[in-house]
Amino acid sequence: MADILIAVLTLGGVGLVFGSLIATANKRLWVWQDPRIDVVSQMLPSANCGACGLPGCRAFAEQAVQGKVTPAQCTVAGEEVRQQIAGYLGVDAGEAVKNVARLLCAGGFDVAGYQAEYRGLPTCAAAAAVAGGGKGCVWGCLGLADCEHVCDFDAIHMSETGLPVVDVEKCTACGDCVDACPKSLFELRPLSAGLLVQCKNLVTGDEALEQCTVACTACAKCVQDAVEGLISVASGVAVVNYDRIALADPRAIERCPTGAIVWLAGAQFTHEPMAARQLQ
Repeated sequence: MADILIAVLTLGGVGLVFGSLIATANKRLWVWQDPRIDVVSQMLPSANCGACGLPGCRAFAEQAVQGKVTPAQCTVAGEEVRQQIAGYLGVDAGEAVKNVARLLCAGGFDVAGYQAEYRGLPTCAAAAAVAGGGKGCVWGCLGLADCEHVCDFDAIHMSETGLPVVDVEKCTACGDCVDACPKSLFELRPLSAGLLVQCKNLVTGDEALEQCTVACTACAKCVQDAVEGLISVASGVAVVNYDRIALADPRAIERCPTGAIVWLAGAQFTHEPMAARQLQ
């Protein structure tokens, strides 16, 4: 009985000592946090998608309270939520450029051929690991919907021709599709950016067309028709210089023989139109 009493007293004493140490450490090491962080964090959508460039909604709330980001930089929250956060913090909601995911391929199974039939795990990542997936154009979309599956915002759906279609209204530019695509066919671009080259092949001319009828052939007609410095040809494909995208207009796509370069619906240009050129 005495042994049991000694054990109980010993454990109680140890617990008391460690409890006192923890209480002392908590008091000395306690760091004050602005209570507004919790309030703003609760207002945010809790998506933790990283589209704002921060690791999560809590981190965004901390930065917003410190004035390092504006509420508008949360692309997932609606306008009403942004205004609520701005009103609570007593700041302007601000403005942010809306970015969306863009697919750099137009080669669905209706226009692009296959050199082999892939039979295996139905994912793009698995198919890409097996001789590139069987598609004739080894740079093209495999159409097995990895991007659709990882999108938490229901912003990507596969078309009838096996290509992912991005709903720009739902897209938050979180970048999950960019990471998921084994062919690196997604890029995040401003919604207002008008020009897009929907091809990443590295061959030119007839060889490219043998693989896909809508491939870029590196003919350079878009280079000639665009503002100087806007488009160039590199490694067999047209490349848009997005630093000069404000100078773009639909003229650049008019002579493309395959439609590989497109002018996106709703895009605007604010400069004076280019002088008319004689289109050949």
